[in-house]
Amino acid sequence: MRLIDTHTHLDFPDFDADRSALLDAAQAAGVERTVVLGVHRANWARVWQLAEQDKRVYAALGLHPVFLDEHTQAHVDDLRSWLERLNGNSRLCALGEFGLDYYLKHLDRTRQQWLFEAQLQLAVDFSLPVLLHVRHSHAAAIATLKRYKVPRRGVIHAFAGSWEEAREYLKLGFKLGLGGAPTWPQALRLRKVIPQLPLESVVLETDSPDMAPSMYPGLRNSPVHLPAICQALAALMGVAPQVLAEASRRNAFELFGWSETAL
Repeated sequence: MRLIDTHTHLDFPDFDADRSALLDAAQAAGVERTVVLGVHRANWARVWQLAEQDKRVYAALGLHPVFLDEHTQAHVDDLRSWLERLNGNSRLCALGEFGLDYYLKHLDRTRQQWLFEAQLQLAVDFSLPVLLHVRHSHAAAIATLKRYKVPRRGVIHAFAGSWEEAREYLKLGFKLGLGGAPTWPQALRLRKVIPQLPLESVVLETDSPDMAPSMYPGLRNSPVHLPAICQALAALMGVAPQVLAEASRRNAFELFGWSETAL
């Protein structure tokens, strides 16, 4: 299988001891490229350094809602400056991770919405796809995406919504990111939704080091686990793992504007 891990946090300290070896192992298992996402101003330089140092790594930069209390207008301005400087650089593939999180009750929703819309505007201005964190907030996210009409669309990371919500995202042209969560038997609703999803609508991801699949309970997640995730999700969808891998890879290449020759 030839796979793309469309959502990782390989810059996190969890991987400091074995990052290069892990990427080698993932490549040997068929994972050709990984996307590493920035989550706050302090880690953008690290994310970008990884993308510059290793041709298997691509970068996305954003301001994650979980770190809402530390984000300021100055950070939004800094993000614009980064995007201006990196505009056209093939190592930058998307804007993210950002979005809305209504699961964590202490996060102010009005301020989240401001930050969400500010970054959507950047995606419009720089014509970048978006990698979105949407947790317990699908209605608000969908309504906002209908207003902003991001030209290159993007991915709803770790999608765990209903079929009705999935259908709304698909109408808007978004892909749904699928990882370890649906491999757990207790994810009953999600396991009913996934077989209904068309292959052209999904991309595979790990969210490393988080969201380990059921096959590796309690362990640090990593791109090395993506083939096992692909196999489990393919069984849910009723297709061969190779078919799902090829579809996800094709969708990722289309979304990020990649070519086969450019590494």
